[in-house]
Amino acid sequence: MPYPVFAAGALPAYLTEVVALVLAGAVIAYVSKRIGLVPIVGFLIAGVIIGPNQLGLVKDIELVDATAEIGVLLLLFTIGIEFSLEKLAKIRRLIVGGGGLQVGLTTAAVTLILLPFGVDWKVGIFTGFLVALSSTAIVLKLLGDRNETGTEAGQASVGLLIFQDIAIIVMVLLVPMLAGAGGGPLDIAQALGTALGVIVLVFVVAQRLMPPLLEAVARTCSSEVFLLVIVGICLGTAYLVGLAGVSISLGAFLAGLVVSESKFSEHAFGEILPLQILFSATFFVSVGMLLDLGFLVQNLPLVLGIVVVLLLLKAVIAMASVRMLGYSLPVAAATGLTLAQVGEFSFVLERAGREVGLTPAGMGADGAQTFIAATVLMMAATPGLVALAGRVQGKLRDKMGAASDAAAPMPTVDDAHFAHLHDHVIVAGYGGAARKLVRVLRGSGVPFVVATLSPEGAREAESMGLHVLRGDYSKQHILNALGLDRAKLLVIPDDGPAMAHRVAAVAGVLSPTTRIIASTRTHLDIHHLNEGGVDRVIAEDLEALVALFEEVLRQYQIEPDRILDAEEALRAGNYAAFDRDAETVEPVVTDEAGHMTRTVTIRETAMAAERSLDELHLDEHDVTALAVVQDGTTYEHPGPSTVLHPGNTLTLEGPTDAFKHLAPLFRSDPGEGSAGNDGGDAGPPPPNPYPTPSQVTPSMRRRIDTERTYTLEPDPEAAKKCSHLHQIRPVQPSAHGCEDCLKTGDWWVHLRICMVCGYVGCCDSSPNQHARKHYEATGHAIIRSLEPGETWGWCYEDDVTL
Repeated sequence: MPYPVFAAGALPAYLTEVVALVLAGAVIAYVSKRIGLVPIVGFLIAGVIIGPNQLGLVKDIELVDATAEIGVLLLLFTIGIEFSLEKLAKIRRLIVGGGGLQVGLTTAAVTLILLPFGVDWKVGIFTGFLVALSSTAIVLKLLGDRNETGTEAGQASVGLLIFQDIAIIVMVLLVPMLAGAGGGPLDIAQALGTALGVIVLVFVVAQRLMPPLLEAVARTCSSEVFLLVIVGICLGTAYLVGLAGVSISLGAFLAGLVVSESKFSEHAFGEILPLQILFSATFFVSVGMLLDLGFLVQNLPLVLGIVVVLLLLKAVIAMASVRMLGYSLPVAAATGLTLAQVGEFSFVLERAGREVGLTPAGMGADGAQTFIAATVLMMAATPGLVALAGRVQGKLRDKMGAASDAAAPMPTVDDAHFAHLHDHVIVAGYGGAARKLVRVLRGSGVPFVVATLSPEGAREAESMGLHVLRGDYSKQHILNALGLDRAKLLVIPDDGPAMAHRVAAVAGVLSPTTRIIASTRTHLDIHHLNEGGVDRVIAEDLEALVALFEEVLRQYQIEPDRILDAEEALRAGNYAAFDRDAETVEPVVTDEAGHMTRTVTIRETAMAAERSLDELHLDEHDVTALAVVQDGTTYEHPGPSTVLHPGNTLTLEGPTDAFKHLAPLFRSDPGEGSAGNDGGDAGPPPPNPYPTPSQVTPSMRRRIDTERTYTLEPDPEAAKKCSHLHQIRPVQPSAHGCEDCLKTGDWWVHLRICMVCGYVGCCDSSPNQHARKHYEATGHAIIRSLEPGETWGWCYEDDVTL
């Protein structure tokens, strides 16, 4: 089958409508925001303008409806992720008791109001169903934007909305019965039983499958794969639930609740949020498209009167329902105002009634248009009502006193992650540098939190008792969850320049008072990162030069304060001193004492090793021992009985010529170069590129502990370039040295261990290169260094350091 090709200059039929929908929504929402209205109102207005009843720019209503329905599903999915089963259990009385009272009382009140006007009681009940439902999409969107989902009033609203979504199942089944088109109590009982069974099945199956599924997907470290799987979970669950006759919106909410129980819930929320915003906007535009401005203008008094009556009726009944459950008056009043509008699912129910001959208040086509107009106006008024709810709640609380909230059966839940942290450090990523930084931060007592996409890294950090959030820290939602607005520093230690630039660009806008620090391998990235919003760039190549300069000054006995000043001068202006010809560092004046000191490290094979200072006869050369560093501790003016051990650092003071005569004491191989030349030049290096037997160091002779188990934790960034990580396993050395060299009596330079079978072989700098030969013979691609202090690995096949 050939791929579809558009003719030159031709436009797809749908593109005009899509462009009109998106651009109109964006422009009008922007204008609305600028004049103080919430974007939802702008979307509704955009729908009114471009809809078929006005400009007619969008005519394919079915396409818009389908897109809008996906928007509702994604919105409810994200709400489910934020809510969690634990929070749902806390409001079960609200869902069953409050929701049942609100729907039942509203339906009864509307029916009683219509009866005196000659409306049949069945039509009255149908109209009551339409009025009883509130807008789940708009209310949850507004509560989320205002961070009020976790408040008492917010959770009361959510509880009642959840019941309404469940009640829709029964309402849809009752509509044909009210119209005399069949059905009965048995059908209702069967539908409710099916719904309950589906809900239980979703939770049982998902709780078993979801954790390992998300773990496996997260291991790919691919945002594309993760997003597709999350969208698949949302839409797939909604589809399966819909097959059983249950509301697909409820199915999407259930899918979100299941994901909320996973450690990857924040990651999922951050990935799907942009899609949710786009499709939800389409939903609000689609609602606006239903309104016929001509009908509204002709019947304005009637429509406005109905709007006022319904807002008062719904607000009072919702308030009374919550109040009867023991909530305080401020919370009940706020809930009533929040749920005063009529919701989007009423349109679905109205359409189902129209198909069997039922219309709002029995008014026929005019009743349907009146209902649509009133509903759209109430939806547009909802942002103002929610804002009013907050003010009313505050005034009532102040008037009644703080004690009025004490009677509430459920404490306010704070949805903010890491809300206890403030003035903390956010460590973005958990690679090799981040791990080392975290160890230092942990020991220093500085508060910090780690964000990472790596499941292995997250588990490792959590096992150490650290605060960890799984997710993409370049996303606004994740940064907010990390408490960016309260953080002192955001540190990006391991990521490449592109990722660091992306993180800084988002974080700099969200919290300009949080200082952003990033590390990069080369100074060539400094300007690019500064433009992206990084406040301080640590260039590894130039920091090495700063450290070298610092060591030079230390050896000349320059005061510590002056060394720090010189270092800051080098770092000033993004290391400008390294890029200019002019001197940017003030001259450092050295004195004679600084020239008369030497600092030497005691090597294993040096003559001074394991000898006391007295045995070295330093005084015969007018040399004095100023200090010795042993195991990290500095001992000033050590006594003559002080014994020098390998690894100690000794600071000496004396004339220059004396150090030349003392040089043989500190050479690492006194057998070479000390005899016959009195410590002078040892001559040219041997032509053989490998050490001679007399030059073999103790590290080449040391014995490996064959009882020790070795593991390899690859760096996450490097691991992406290797396709043989599945070979890695815990191994024990096959021998205490190079297995084959020991058989032949040869020696080696460095030792390597095969991470597949534990074979110990010599490195590529050794004459026999047994580690590489083992790979060539077996195909075992991954090795690890066995040298002291080294934990790096290497893949022969992919030629990458791990």
